[in-house]
Amino acid sequence: MNNKYLLSHKIQEPQNSILYIVGTPIGNLSDISYRALNIFRNVSFIACEDTRQTRKIMNKFEFKNNLISFNKHNSKKKIPRMISDLNSGKSIALVSDAGMPSICDPGEDLIREARSNGISVICIPGPCAAITALVSSGFPSSKFIFEGFLPKKNSEREKILYAIGANDKTTIVFESPHRLKNLLIKLKEICGGEREIIVSRELTKRYEENIGNTIEEVISYFEKKEVIGEITIVIKGIKKVNQNEYYNEEELKKDLLELKKAGLNLSAASKYLAKKNNLKKSLIYDMYKRQVINSDK
Repeated sequence: MNNKYLLSHKIQEPQNSILYIVGTPIGNLSDISYRALNIFRNVSFIACEDTRQTRKIMNKFEFKNNLISFNKHNSKKKIPRMISDLNSGKSIALVSDAGMPSICDPGEDLIREARSNGISVICIPGPCAAITALVSSGFPSSKFIFEGFLPKKNSEREKILYAIGANDKTTIVFESPHRLKNLLIKLKEICGGEREIIVSRELTKRYEENIGNTIEEVISYFEKKEVIGEITIVIKGIKKVNQNEYYNEEELKKDLLELKKAGLNLSAASKYLAKKNNLKKSLIYDMYKRQVINSDK
């Protein structure tokens, strides 16, 4: 039985008045699904983060449809019209430049508005850089944290990095090529050079790389290289230890002071140190109070 028969007789899609969230390849165009292609061919129109990227898929698989631009610069203006189109019976496919829509793009605003208007939303699953990098890393994946792109503001960025440093779960982040080296240096400062990490570059593409095993090793690898391509970073969580194990109070005091100097308030700094050392947050608070009382004497 050929694929055309399956598409035309077995899958009764697209349906009217439905917003389809369609996953697209993150590099290798052959990763597109038959179901996604069927949606692309037959919806009323395709809303694209960048129409040039979607045309690459259209050209490879030889189909045509109406494309509209839908991105962070024009989404607020276009959402009301798209909701109106859906209410009138049209079907829409929403795509990002690569991977799953609404992850680090304005797709989530359209989806939320569609749902609030009683419009059905159906996801056509596809590739995802975060999950691809995670399963390739070999790090624990039953529980993980996805941070997306880190904030550009240093204070906000550092708070997240300190949280990553103290977390026992695997963390996934995206980073731009020109900021990767600085991020690795900061991760070494906060997490230590022996912390396990995998940097995935150009996933699914011809020159795909998955570089590890420790932060120190990855820094050495990129030291004299120009970083290019899409970057996904997977950071292994810290190993849990017994709360009754010995801890160095003087080291904790020193770490607490450094965190406060870096701009973290007492609550955030205490939470970070408690997680990092597998201690109760109240223990850090009590230690700080004793330190303040002693300094006043």
